[in-house]
Amino acid sequence: MQSGFKLTRIAAAAVSLSLTMAGAALAQEVVKIGYSGPLSGGAALYGKNVLSGMEMAVKEINSKGLEVGGKKYKLEIVALDDQYNPSQTGINVQRLVQQHKTPAVLVPHSGGIFAVQAFNEKSNVLLLAYTSLPQVTARGNKLTVRIPPEFTGYVDPFIKHAMSKYGKNAAIANADHDYAKAWTAAFKPAWEAAGGKIVAENPMSYNKATDFYSGVSRVMQAKPDVLFIGGASEPTALVAKQARELGFKGGFIVIDQAKMDEMSKVIGGYQPLEGAIGVLPLVEDTRPDAKGFVERYRKTHDNRDPSSEVSLNYTAVHATAIAMKLANSVTDPVAIRAQMDKAIKELPNEANPNDLDGVNEAGGMLANTYVGTVEDGKVKALNLRSLAASK
Repeated sequence: MQSGFKLTRIAAAAVSLSLTMAGAALAQEVVKIGYSGPLSGGAALYGKNVLSGMEMAVKEINSKGLEVGGKKYKLEIVALDDQYNPSQTGINVQRLVQQHKTPAVLVPHSGGIFAVQAFNEKSNVLLLAYTSLPQVTARGNKLTVRIPPEFTGYVDPFIKHAMSKYGKNAAIANADHDYAKAWTAAFKPAWEAAGGKIVAENPMSYNKATDFYSGVSRVMQAKPDVLFIGGASEPTALVAKQARELGFKGGFIVIDQAKMDEMSKVIGGYQPLEGAIGVLPLVEDTRPDAKGFVERYRKTHDNRDPSSEVSLNYTAVHATAIAMKLANSVTDPVAIRAQMDKAIKELPNEANPNDLDGVNEAGGMLANTYVGTVEDGKVKALNLRSLAASK
């Protein structure tokens, strides 16, 4: 009896040891993708939207299984809050690399991206940069992929559309933060080169005010045909609303930071945005893959509508997983970066609702982008490439 009991204990111990070893082996097969963005503070909603897209992609990838170089892996997102503070972003990313061994990190704001670009090549980590600033890829950083196409591609088509429908006199009434200033620096000379005139210029602190009557009144005195506006969605909506209340009947050029669907919820529909041109809201995109994505997101997120921040970062994670497969590595950022263009091209349609179609040599993603115009109180989709080519 005692001998049998000893054997049973030995067998049990062996099973326990084997389970422990198996658990350790499984733990070693986890691949972590880092995220540093605002999860608290004024930009928390934006940061959480980005993260929700990443997490949705991870769930889909894990449900189907990720196999790289003959081994099976599980993806995890390690998310750290930086409150939109570039200094904290740099600290977070170093922690993600050193503590969590992340081969790739995603950062959704330009200040944090520039902070990480100071060291990501030396630290050997792939930076997935969610910003449309062209400077991010113009720096020659070999381990950066910019997720959205650069905003400069919007400038000429937006100008052609607005100028042909409303006239040549434009007033600048956008936000005064760095991203809005970058847009202004591109827009102003392009408008003038197209034969237009800037009749007033009064950037405003969108994030510090809720009443824009005095600032809007100032530019209205110059009788513009077109208002150039944009910053965060809510204050941008209020600027448009107050311009209408002051009698403005022209068109709006809306920089891509502001989302017209979010603006419409603030001001009671699209009617006050009549004549606007801006980023096409994903929920207004009638292409099958976009509609399918919106439906899937709503089902798993309490019927909330996804923004482009959600969908583009969702696609970025899917593309990173495919690039790992193509590179036969989950630990070599250089090899993974080298496969990103091919990975985008191999994306299943359902994982690519924004119709991304490649990555250029500098690391910028390319897309068959659609923009939205508001006509008769409804959003109409226009292909950006066709609009740019039109005379």
